[in-house]
Amino acid sequence: MSTEPRINDRIRVPEVRLVGPSGEQVGIVPLAKALELAQEYDLDLVEVAATARPPVCKLMDYGKFKYESAMKAREARKNQAHTVIKEMKLRPKIDPHDYDTKKGHVVRFLKQGDKVKITIMFRGREQSRPELGFRLLQRLADDVQDLGFVESSPKQDGRNMIMVLGPHKKKTEAMAEARAAADARKAERQGRTAGSDADAALAESDEPVEAQDAATEVEAPEAEAPEAAAPVEQPAEASQGA
Repeated sequence: MSTEPRINDRIRVPEVRLVGPSGEQVGIVPLAKALELAQEYDLDLVEVAATARPPVCKLMDYGKFKYESAMKAREARKNQAHTVIKEMKLRPKIDPHDYDTKKGHVVRFLKQGDKVKITIMFRGREQSRPELGFRLLQRLADDVQDLGFVESSPKQDGRNMIMVLGPHKKKTEAMAEARAAADARKAERQGRTAGSDADAALAESDEPVEAQDAATEVEAPEAEAPEAAAPVEQPAEASQGA
């Protein structure tokens, strides 16, 4: 069966309790009158409470209503927090470096708002010394007490010993903080990029002062030396008469 409400001609009752477009109560009116008002307002007659007597109908833009409802549902799913249980396995005689690595993972999980299941795995003769696993779990719980708490105390389960840590921070809070940090990093990167582009543009537009001065200097042309006067030929002395 369809879960969508009945609208317009699909409503099969003699009269309805009508609600106007702005939420005002119109009252109980015949179905024909309600459909006439819907056409007058260019809206849909939507049955919003089918089990009421008479059914409650509202004048609205049904297409817009469906779109807004889908967007709200999508946003609700986006912000919905699903608690995840992470698992971390350790050995009773774990190396100090490995312990620090494992603890780092537990810290990261708790910061994300997830629960962490800690499992101590016993092998061979280690099963006869459960106190080693208990002390290791207690140590880990003390190291991360600022981020989480012991939700399930250590207990033996066959060859393993299990403890569950719960985060102090809710999953929704962790998600909101992660989104805010991501937005801040994105804005910082964009700011650095814009600053670099501005510096590059400024560097291209600014020329060294010496270069500008050299470009504007005009060398004065050298004065040309006056041309030497052409020698005047002296007329040859008249030859004396024979």
